[in-house]
Amino acid sequence: MISRASAILLASRQQGETGAIARLLTADAGLVAAYVAGGRGRQMRAVMVPGNRVAAEFTVRAANQLPFARLELEHSRGALMTEPLPAAAIQWVCGLTAAALPERQPYPSLHEGLEALLEAIAVAPSARGWVSGLIAYETLLLCELGYGGIAPPPAADWDAQMAMLGILERRLSHYLLAGHKGDVMGARTLLTGRLARMG
Repeated sequence: MISRASAILLASRQQGETGAIARLLTADAGLVAAYVAGGRGRQMRAVMVPGNRVAAEFTVRAANQLPFARLELEHSRGALMTEPLPAAAIQWVCGLTAAALPERQPYPSLHEGLEALLEAIAVAPSARGWVSGLIAYETLLLCELGYGGIAPPPAADWDAQMAMLGILERRLSHYLLAGHKGDVMGARTLLTGRLARMG
């Protein structure tokens, strides 16, 4: 069976000599892990960047097997990976999403929210333009996965936003990233450290 979808590339890891296992977020199928032949090769280097939007073609031979995926770049965010703060933000939100979501369960609002946040990171002149979006996305993720809470009121000043990020960090590490997934919190620590220096 072959299916096609637009997806956000969240993470990838090497598999074999040149292949990769990619974790992709689609609107209709949710989080999908798939094998990408040549995913670590030179031709795919620009495609396999966290935060990129790709056109994915999935080939599934059996329901219990990892699908194969062919990826084509739709929208690159690779240039942002040379800027420390946007790069840290993208690594964090993509790593968080890849670690927290169960596979094959659709979360269209999270797909839409992540795409909007990544676009805000790309176009805002500074982090002050997208931190409120980060707070909203983390809150939405907790709510969608059943950990309740209501969306925080918009924080008007930087100190209030940083305080809200601290509250969310404790909730994320306790509810979503406990145990072996806790390694992802290192990306959060890097991001909040860089944001704190802006204050």
